[in-house]
This record gives sequence, structure tokens and C-alpha cells, in this order.
Amino acid sequence: MNDEYDSPWKEVIEDYFPDFIHFFFPQVYRAIDWNKPYEFLDQELQQLEPDGEIGKRLVDKVAKVWLVEGKQAWILVHIEVQGKYETIFPERMYCYNYRLYDRHHKPVISLAVLTDSNPHWRPNNFSYNIGRCQVSLEFPVVKLLDYESDWETLEETTNPFGIIVMAHLKTKATNKNPANRLNWKLSLVRRLYERGYNRSDVVKLFRFIDWIMYLPPELARGFKAEVRNYEEARKVRYVTSIERLARIEKGREDTLEILSTRFGSVPNSMIEVINRIEEQSVLNILFKRAITIGNLGEFQQFLEQTIAQ
Repeated sequence: MNDEYDSPWKEVIEDYFPDFIHFFFPQVYRAIDWNKPYEFLDQELQQLEPDGEIGKRLVDKVAKVWLVEGKQAWILVHIEVQGKYETIFPERMYCYNYRLYDRHHKPVISLAVLTDSNPHWRPNNFSYNIGRCQVSLEFPVVKLLDYESDWETLEETTNPFGIIVMAHLKTKATNKNPANRLNWKLSLVRRLYERGYNRSDVVKLFRFIDWIMYLPPELARGFKAEVRNYEEARKVRYVTSIERLARIEKGREDTLEILSTRFGSVPNSMIEVINRIEEQSVLNILFKRAITIGNLGEFQQFLEQTIAQ
């Protein structure tokens, strides 16, 4: 089974950022002035990369927002998308917090979402005290595992992160049972239509569900057939968009496979950019260029030029 959850989580956070904050961190939501535009600053992630040796960074998003009281602030969202216990995690939270503050001298709100299966691992602070010098950071933490006991709330909410959390929990629960995963995947996709989401939301949320709830090829074919039959019965036409997503996903995979075959490891930053491309024509161009390009550096330049057009 595919347990790579990093990219789909990044996408839904960016697509539904106010909903994300409202669902997981309502106190933070109330402190933000949502009438003013917020801005994601992905370049901050690269600039915050440390020189020290405190382990792998899994920071996902940095957003600039305005607070209700009129101040500008930064929100630092950490997601342990792989769901692994890590003793260094609180220190990483602290380091990114102070590095971001040091760069901008603005308030920094650090948030953490933990997707692991250990109910006892709940890191929410980092501190040390030497002599009379004390340093401390406390940060809000959400544990997706806690929602298993509050499934009714997930079913009732119209916030898209209700169904996102359900998909994530059922992905974990069915890791060794693909037939059960198929049933849950179909159930969650039907819920997209029943909750009255618009076409754009259905496609985006379907993409998340389809990405993390991976099925073996034989079950995947059955899943697509069931979705098509369900849509025909309800006289909706989202299946075209869903099939288009499948073609786009294949275009991304083919391009990345060519690059990895020719040049070895592909940088994560390049993978993320390619995974965000939604135009089939652009992916066709990139696929052809990946076959003929001289090296990854040249492809990176071509990629930047292509998406800037």
C-alpha cells in the first residue's frame, strides 16, 4: 500500500487553508482577520533550512496572515505526515519558530498535526533551563487519532477536513485489507456528492481520497466503474473530471519516471512542482523534454520557464 501522504496534505491545506485552521485550531482561526488576503511563502521553507544537525525537516507550509487586532503574523504549519514517532520533533518546532521570527521580527504561530498511531506521543513544547536562563516554546497539537472516538462529528461537519480526516484514518486502518479499503473509499466518495459540495470541491477532495487510499490495479478498476455507475444514477457529470485527473496523474508519473531513470534521484522540490501541474498540455511538453534534456539542471530551468508562461 502507498503510505506517502505528504503531497496530498500540502495540496488540501493550500486549497482549504481557512477551513484547515477553523477545523483544527479554532482559537487561531478567531485571531485571524480573514477579510484580508493571506499568502503562502514556500520560498521561506528553503531559506529556513538549518545549518545545524537536528534531523530531517518536515515543515509543510508557511503563511503570512493579518490578525484581527491589526498586526501581521506568520503561521508555521508542521505536519508529521509520515506518522512516525520522533524525539527531535519539539526541537524542530522551536528551531523553525525562532528562525522565522529572526528573519521577519513578526509573531510566529507554530501548529502541529500528528498523524501517527501512538496515542501517548503528544509533543507540545520545547524548553531548556540553564542557571537562571530559561527558553521555552509551547505549541498547539492536534492528533488525528483522537477523531476515531468522535466519528459522528466527522460525519456531520460540512468542513472539508471532516472527510479528509476520515479518509486518512481509514487509510491507516485498512493498510493490510485492500477489499475493506475499497468499500470505505467508495463510501467516502459517495459522501462527497451527498454533502452537496460543488464540482470544484468534489474534484479536489476526490483527488485527496484517491491519492492516499491507494488500491491494487484490479480493485482500482472496480472502484472507477462503481463511481461511474453512481454518477450516472445521480445524473451528474463529475466522472469526466475524475478521469481527467487520472490522465494528469499518469502524465506526472511518466515524467518523473523518465527523469529518475535518466538522472537518478529527483529533488523533492521538483517533484512537488510537477505534482501541482494540472494542465495536460504542459505535462506533455515536460514529458517530451525529459526524454531529450541533457541534465536535471537544464530541466529545472525549462520547468520554471514553462510554468511561468
